[in-house]
Amino acid sequence: MDDLDLRLVRAFTVVAEHLHFGRAAERLHIAQPALSRQIRRLEGHVGARLLARDTRGTHLTAAGRAFLPGALEALGTARAAVDAARGVERPLRIVIGHAGTLLVTPAVRALREAVPDADVHTLHLDWHGPRAALLEHRVDVAVAGLPFPTDGLDVHALYEEPRVLLVPRGHRLAERTEVRLDDFADEPLARLVDTDPDYAAFWRVEPRPGGGPAPAGPVAETPEDRLEAVAGGQAVALAAAAAVGGALRPDLVAIPVRDVDPVPVVLAHRSGDHRRLVVEFERCAESQLAASPHS
Repeated sequence: MDDLDLRLVRAFTVVAEHLHFGRAAERLHIAQPALSRQIRRLEGHVGARLLARDTRGTHLTAAGRAFLPGALEALGTARAAVDAARGVERPLRIVIGHAGTLLVTPAVRALREAVPDADVHTLHLDWHGPRAALLEHRVDVAVAGLPFPTDGLDVHALYEEPRVLLVPRGHRLAERTEVRLDDFADEPLARLVDTDPDYAAFWRVEPRPGGGPAPAGPVAETPEDRLEAVAGGQAVALAAAAAVGGALRPDLVAIPVRDVDPVPVVLAHRSGDHRRLVVEFERCAESQLAASPHS
């Protein structure tokens, strides 16, 4: 069999991550029909069907589940080889990922001051993207809020971010200065589609104290769609306080929630990666971000 085209393998892993051809095509910056052709080519090389689509959506076949770990390992090995070669020419280069609305500017500035000859870059990540970006070697470190899958990563706590309840103006709780979970226990909570189960449970505060789920709310494709559902009165939602700040849309109100766990904000990097700039950025993040996370 001919050697596999890593571009096809990469396309498969992105579809496997999103389980949605449309979002995977957006991530890869190609048209969806082109992505479908790439997957068919890969399946032809492998000799097995890797992905299936039906009325429930896209899912991995048994062959796809068996193929995925090796595919990720092959891509990681290839990227590590590229990084090693680049490191000979550019030994002081680092890409710092930051997810959502989290700010890394103070730590990035401190790193550049501490290592003036470093080639420092930043890359904004999707809310669900830190682990993939790290294991795919698109970033070297990532600052993000848990929960997200951390297999293959070293994770270091930075600080905790309080959570707020988002409600539309005119809502019965909109004038409150703070709320407790009991105050909105019967309200449907909007959720994002295809989220990691731990992520979904964290943001819906499940299981509830009585052991049951949160009331079902609308399912949104994007964080922006979720805010639209809240503004339209279909549901309420929880968010990190830093995610709203002074940029909250005018038809929504953010209310501090007193008795739900805060968001742990962490720095993550690939397990065993102790290169100089990784270690130095961790030091800068601990001194700059943990001390003043909203700077």
